[in-house]
Amino acid sequence: MAKPIMAKATAVWLVDNTTISFKQIADFVGMHELEIQGIADGDVAAGVKGFDPIANNQLTQEEIDAAQDSILHRISLKFNAAAQGEEKRRGPRYTPLSKRQDRPASILWLVKFHPELTDGQVSKLIGTTKPTIQALRERTHWNISNIQPIDPVALGLCKQSELDAAVQKAAAKKAASGEVMSDDERRKLVSTEQSLGMDEEPKIPTAIEGLETFTLGDAPAEEDEDANKDFGDADSFFDLPSGDGKEQP
Repeated sequence: MAKPIMAKATAVWLVDNTTISFKQIADFVGMHELEIQGIADGDVAAGVKGFDPIANNQLTQEEIDAAQDSILHRISLKFNAAAQGEEKRRGPRYTPLSKRQDRPASILWLVKFHPELTDGQVSKLIGTTKPTIQALRERTHWNISNIQPIDPVALGLCKQSELDAAVQKAAAKKAASGEVMSDDERRKLVSTEQSLGMDEEPKIPTAIEGLETFTLGDAPAEEDEDANKDFGDADSFFDLPSGDGKEQP
C-alpha cells in the first residue's frame, strides 16, 4: 500500500488532531505501533511539526471520520489521478560517475552479442546516447581500439532480468516481422534460465559426409595382423643392436 509523504510528521498530526487508534495510524504511515505510542507520550518525534494530510491532499475528512468510527477501518490515501505512474522511472537511466567509464565496453558487448537489440533498447539498459551506440556499432568510436566488450550485468549497469526482458522483446518483434532466425540467434534470444536448460551443442562434428567413427575393437583384423608383423614380439623390439655392432650383454 502507498505511504504518505512526511510519514512521521503526518503521524504527529493524526495523534494530535484525531482519535484514530495507534494501530491504524501505524499501518497508514508505515511505522510501528510502539513508535506511534511514543509520539503520543512525547518520547518520539519531539519537536516535529505536524503535517496536515487533509490540507496537503493526502486524506479526506470522510476517511478520517470512518477510521474514528471503526477501529477495523484501514486508512487509505486519497486517490490522485495526476500522481498515477509517478513511481516509474522517466528519462534515461542514471549511471553513477564511477561506472560511466564502463559504458562503452557494455555497449560493445550488447552490440556484439545481441545485435537484434535496437539503439533505444541499449540506451534504456545502459543509460547512454544513440550517437555513442551508433559509433560503436560502426566501430568509428574514438577509443574503439582500446575497448573490450564486457557484460553490463557483470559491471552492474543493468539487471539480468532487464536484459532478458529486452532480448525477449526483440525476439517477439523479429518473429512478428516474419524474419527467419538461425539456431545461434534463437539461442541468444532466450532468457538466461531457458538458455541454461538447453542441451549443450555438440563440440565434435558428426554430420560431415565421409567422417566415420569406430571403436578400437571395430578395426579390421588385417590391419591388426600387419601391425603385429611390423613390431614382432615385445622382447625383440627392445633388444636393439648397439652403435658398434656388438650385442648388448
